[in-house]
Amino acid sequence: MSKAGGVGRSILITVHPTRADAAQLANELSAALITEGFTIFSNNPALLPESEIYSEQSEVELVVVLGGDGTILRGAELIRNQGAPIIGINMGNVGFLAEVDRPSVETIVDAIVTKNYSIESRLLLAYTVERVGKVVERGWAFNEITLEKSHAQMVELFVQVDGRPLSRWGCDGVIVATPTGSTAYAFSAGGPVLWPEVEALVLLPLAAHALFSRPMVIAPSSTVVVDIESESAELAADSMRRFSLQVNDRISISRNNVRVNLAHIDNAGFTDRLVAKFRLPIEGWRGERR
Repeated sequence: MSKAGGVGRSILITVHPTRADAAQLANELSAALITEGFTIFSNNPALLPESEIYSEQSEVELVVVLGGDGTILRGAELIRNQGAPIIGINMGNVGFLAEVDRPSVETIVDAIVTKNYSIESRLLLAYTVERVGKVVERGWAFNEITLEKSHAQMVELFVQVDGRPLSRWGCDGVIVATPTGSTAYAFSAGGPVLWPEVEALVLLPLAAHALFSRPMVIAPSSTVVVDIESESAELAADSMRRFSLQVNDRISISRNNVRVNLAHIDNAGFTDRLVAKFRLPIEGWRGERR
């Protein structure tokens, strides 16, 4: 194991709250990094007793998330305003945000100590909800913002892009997704897959009763405005942060001025992650993995 030294360095370890294997790995990592001189922060000290409780005032150079893509989303929520990169260690099924294969404790610690990892910047979304001329809610999303029906009947939405009317849809909802989110809810609803390096947004109506209701890829500089024409609806950001909407509410969605940095120990690209996630048939390929 490298001894580059971690004196005065700090990291945040976030753990899936119900996975015993994640808690065990977290404690092994914590012990090894403390030996290297690191201070360990955690949002759940009950699972990581040698750690200090994390707060917005805690300064860390890296976030290690032990869990799936959902746990990484929660880690991003903790660290978003600080900008520290996030390494996701997959504890379950292959996801798109974590390492394809689970590295050993030694490999993870070496990468952290020597800072031997690559970093990629991911686009986020920002939204505001305007009601009777006043902003009553604002927030952000890593994957997607969904405006959807709150009852059994469909919701009536009037969608505009860059100040121009696009369509009025009676539908189950509308998704605006980032490239990261193109492989989440938007993908399951029939949207296109965007490589993370593509700077674009996905606009996708859900089960719209209309002649035209295709998924669309729009510019990252675009602003999507949606007027609620039903009595009620619901906004969901990453399916985690929710807000109840009323008739005549106006929702504006655009690129966020803050980004999230993901770190990777392995050299697997997005194509490799796509193949691993869906077990795509690549037998007989004559090239070699980089």
